[in-house]
Amino acid sequence: MSGARIGPGTLVLVVGPSGAGKDTLIGLARARLSGEKRVLFARRLVTRAPGAGEAHGTLSEAAFEAECAAGRFPLSWRAHGLGYALGPEVATHLGDGGLVVANGSRASLPQARARFARMKVVLVTAPLELRAARLAQRGRESAPEIAERLSHAPQAEVAPDLVIENVGSPQVGGEALRAFIAAELAHAPARAQD
Repeated sequence: MSGARIGPGTLVLVVGPSGAGKDTLIGLARARLSGEKRVLFARRLVTRAPGAGEAHGTLSEAAFEAECAAGRFPLSWRAHGLGYALGPEVATHLGDGGLVVANGSRASLPQARARFARMKVVLVTAPLELRAARLAQRGRESAPEIAERLSHAPQAEVAPDLVIENVGSPQVGGEALRAFIAAELAHAPARAQD
């Protein structure tokens, strides 16, 4: 990606600690906005094999490093020993004036703020005990790996535009995210028709 800020569309970056339920809320919002062509729910690329509970694209460490070096990702970061990225389709959709919803990282927020012309941050939180139970239930990691994830708590250096405490029914949090996205769409400039 070039040095110009990516836009004019809006990136809604959903961040929060492991086990807070970001993927669940994003999935619920995606289902409720399935007919809205202005919204792209980005599929993260991860240097990990596909696993339960997370729909993501995969790539090798070598491919991740090569794509980062070539500047092909609009946003990339490392966490928990893995590489994460948003693919080029994100920049294309934003360039067309659309809205993109992506699962991101609190640690990448300063980089994202510098890269995107318009960004909104949704912080999803949940108590530690609930996050630990959710991480154990998804079955991707051992107990020591879960403990390491739970101890990793970077501060969000960019203030969130919305905080969702995901402790009750996931439908409540999913609806809060959907309503936030809908409000952003209502304030977005009109796009050229497809």
